[in-house]
Amino acid sequence: MDYFVGVDVGTGSARAALVSSKGKIVKMTMCPLEIFHPAPNFYEQSSDNIWSAVCHVVKTVVADISADNVKGIGFDATCSLVAIDKTGSPVTVSPTGEDKQNVILWMDHRAQEEADFINAQGHEMLQYVGGRVSLEMQTPKMLWLKKNLPSSWNRAVLLFDLPDFLTWKATDSESRSLCSLVCKWNYSADPDGNNKWNEEFFDQIQLRDLKKDNWRKIGNDVRTPGDPVDQGLSAKAASELGLQKGTAVGTSLIDAHAGGLGMIGCSIPGIFPNLQSRLALICGTSTCHMIVNEKKLFVSGVWGPYFSAMVPGLWLSEGGQSATGKLLDHIIDTHPATPGILKSLSGNKHIQQYLSELLQTMTDQKALKDVSYLTKDIHVWPDFHGNRSPLADPTLKGMISGLSLSVDQENLALLYLATVQALTYGTRYILETLEAAGHRIDTLLICGGLSQNPLFIQIQADVLGLPVLCPVEKESVLIGAAILGSYAAGKFNTIYDAIQTMGGSANVIKPKNECYKYHLQKYRVFRRMVQDQKDYREIMSEEFL
Repeated sequence: MDYFVGVDVGTGSARAALVSSKGKIVKMTMCPLEIFHPAPNFYEQSSDNIWSAVCHVVKTVVADISADNVKGIGFDATCSLVAIDKTGSPVTVSPTGEDKQNVILWMDHRAQEEADFINAQGHEMLQYVGGRVSLEMQTPKMLWLKKNLPSSWNRAVLLFDLPDFLTWKATDSESRSLCSLVCKWNYSADPDGNNKWNEEFFDQIQLRDLKKDNWRKIGNDVRTPGDPVDQGLSAKAASELGLQKGTAVGTSLIDAHAGGLGMIGCSIPGIFPNLQSRLALICGTSTCHMIVNEKKLFVSGVWGPYFSAMVPGLWLSEGGQSATGKLLDHIIDTHPATPGILKSLSGNKHIQQYLSELLQTMTDQKALKDVSYLTKDIHVWPDFHGNRSPLADPTLKGMISGLSLSVDQENLALLYLATVQALTYGTRYILETLEAAGHRIDTLLICGGLSQNPLFIQIQADVLGLPVLCPVEKESVLIGAAILGSYAAGKFNTIYDAIQTMGGSANVIKPKNECYKYHLQKYRVFRRMVQDQKDYREIMSEEFL
């Protein structure tokens, strides 16, 4: 039997899955990763630590089968920046000077000044990132590195997006993925094949030295996701991973995009699988909102359109929220009632499940028709880590209206519910912005950690008035990575065939119309809150000394 391995390197862990050609996960495991936080807004990792974790998880999932049966492997990872020297060793990106710390994590916000400088230039390339480059993208981070750590900048012979670092370690190929480059590196790609680095743009943002050696430092061999990488696994990598030399390796994807690829083809009777009308939410620490279209649609505050960045031949638009799972954890972890609840939990019950059950009890006690009505007087603006879409303003802060002196578990449950609702209103704001630009959305797809939270899923359906599909195979990101390996191995004639075959089936959650009007009213408050924050900022910007 043929198998494929999908590898996913997330923010806090590396995971691998052994996947059948039908898209069924046979075995899965994970290994935690180190994260360094040397200063406010600085988040770093170690590529040595990451590769070691990848080797561990892959060896584990293939341990019980013959390596001959593994025909291909695909990698996805966070869009983090990796610096490597001429010997293939790490180069520090850290103010600590430690070479071990050679990865600027995606969520690192050190490059605000550099992002502001790039945006002030107003180059036409910025229209492909919603009008403003994010400080989470790689051009601001490279400019920061050049300005603040010139020795590291000069020592670094190769700068990789983390997914491309993984295929380099696996194959020794310096090729790059079109996904990473167009989405995070301001690379230009279009249907006529005129794919290139825009010299004028890099001159303008003071990174003209990247043109040296035909752009080798950031990549001159660019491939479509899933395309085979050279001759497959090198002998060294094969030994480290427990696989055969020459095993096919697919060109990589960013982790969220792998999730989109893994679930966009999932099917359910009665719902037509039109790829272009499906908004995919990949939920983890943050959430990415992805939709593809045959047309080149520019959307204010939304990244893209990126040609062939996820599905070949289609333009990808990518919205997002910088803190979702992370925000829910923050609300729970910082509340005085949490330690007592955790002590009372038995078995494997998650605190979010406990809070959802408590909310239902409170709803029954108050004789309300729906749990959402509990938060009539509590409202949250959820941008505790800035706004990615559609406002593209990393300086925005979180807001809560309706606080009291209560610190009991019922108070925590209400704050938790109001935050879940606020995250969903954020998705509504993104969806409205996409549709105003020409997208048409009739279905929501959700994968990732929050897809296993029934309260979150139902509120998404209720607020948006759309059916939500949750793939039966929960780990869509790993499925997406395995699809890359299957296509590279020649298992499918086209990547579309792989998407349809390995995407599997889904469960559908339909909207309850009962509280739709209530959510519209709360959404009006939601939109008012951010305007209020801007008004406060304007008031406080006036001279007071």
